[in-house]
Amino acid sequence: MDVPTKAVETSIDPPKDLDAGALFVLKSEGSWLHCGYHLTTSIVSPILLSLPYAMGLLGWVGGVMWLAFAALVTFYSYNLLSLVLEHHAKLGHRYLRFRDMATHILGPGWGRYFVGPLQLSICYGAVVASPLLGGQCLKFIYLAYKPNGSMQLYQFIIMFGVLMLFLAQMPSFHSLRHINLLSLILSLVYSACIAAGSIHIGSSRKAPPKDYSLSDGANRIFNAINGLSIIATTYASGIIPEIQATVAPPVTGKMFKGLCICYTIIIITYFSVGISGYWAFGNGAQGSILSNFMAGDKPLLSSWFLLMTDIFILAQLAAVCLVYMQPPNEILESFFADPKRDQFSIRNMVPRLIFRSLTVVIGTTIAAMLPFFGDIMALFGAFGCIPLDFILPMIFYNVSFKPSKKSLVFWINTTITVVSSALAVVGTVASIRQMVLDAKTYSLFANL
Repeated sequence: MDVPTKAVETSIDPPKDLDAGALFVLKSEGSWLHCGYHLTTSIVSPILLSLPYAMGLLGWVGGVMWLAFAALVTFYSYNLLSLVLEHHAKLGHRYLRFRDMATHILGPGWGRYFVGPLQLSICYGAVVASPLLGGQCLKFIYLAYKPNGSMQLYQFIIMFGVLMLFLAQMPSFHSLRHINLLSLILSLVYSACIAAGSIHIGSSRKAPPKDYSLSDGANRIFNAINGLSIIATTYASGIIPEIQATVAPPVTGKMFKGLCICYTIIIITYFSVGISGYWAFGNGAQGSILSNFMAGDKPLLSSWFLLMTDIFILAQLAAVCLVYMQPPNEILESFFADPKRDQFSIRNMVPRLIFRSLTVVIGTTIAAMLPFFGDIMALFGAFGCIPLDFILPMIFYNVSFKPSKKSLVFWINTTITVVSSALAVVGTVASIRQMVLDAKTYSLFANL
């Protein structure tokens, strides 16, 4: 393939007339290690607990193959995106945001009306989903020690939201580097706990009957589509340019090293959780494998073990929420902060405090009102994550480097674009179908 090799490194500084969002939130001061921490936190999150369920929709062969294939395609895709960013940086145009990249390569309308809104909806969707999942973790801990407790889910969601009110004031993406290192470690630890718990239950006398059969007819097709969409979404990031923007120039080769760190963690966590969970519970694997660790109100593992695992997941959720708050923070700072004043001046700190707090309050309120938000996020995954992470990087590369139509890289990129576009369409239809089927269970402030 005629993927370009490393060119001579030149120190390309960011433009001098940066707006406040790029100047303050997307500071270019990080190393390739920091890049690896950010990448891992943006991809490896508690959504991986749904992998055994997704494999149950695809079966052993389909599940394992798609898990491996999606890893290969996204690694390739993110590396292409990085190469395109490096290419334009060498030409004197270092793009710090996904929408700026789309505007320059495809035209103003693409950045303003497609990539920008799509990325913002995904990022803010994650900001809403994190308090929801965090609230569910807190409720799980509460019920483990007080099975007949009367507290409702929305109360736990609000508790998590209060925590995020304080953490949201972290000034920049780069300032999250130590938090994201801790997040990386936590993802390894709770994945090991989940895998060990699944293996213990699956090999014990408490093991549920294992059924690995697939459904028949139309349900089998829709289930397979849902499984493909879920796994594709677990590999999604949507903020690769913003993460690369945190790297100090020269940027050449640093993102690739960061991706190697990230995908090492992905292989360890995704395959251990997905395979062990599906082996232990078969088609009975639930949307979150943690739910399978309970038989009604009775835990199948020691309470201290479940509590420890849940606390690790809860802590990492806070880091994931912070990472996905950065693009909305960058937009808010670009509107309300003054780049000519110091980042920590009263002029800039007051709007930052107000608008970041509002971001968290609104997201937490939506999470408390709509605890079925997971179904909505499945739609976002199909309609948003697949275009940003599977389709646009291929298009950006072909437009920027103009590979020969006879070259292997051109046809690989084109094939991935076509297949991913089809998956986005059918995944959107399947997600809407699931929302219709689940609509009867929807109610505001439901105690799920």
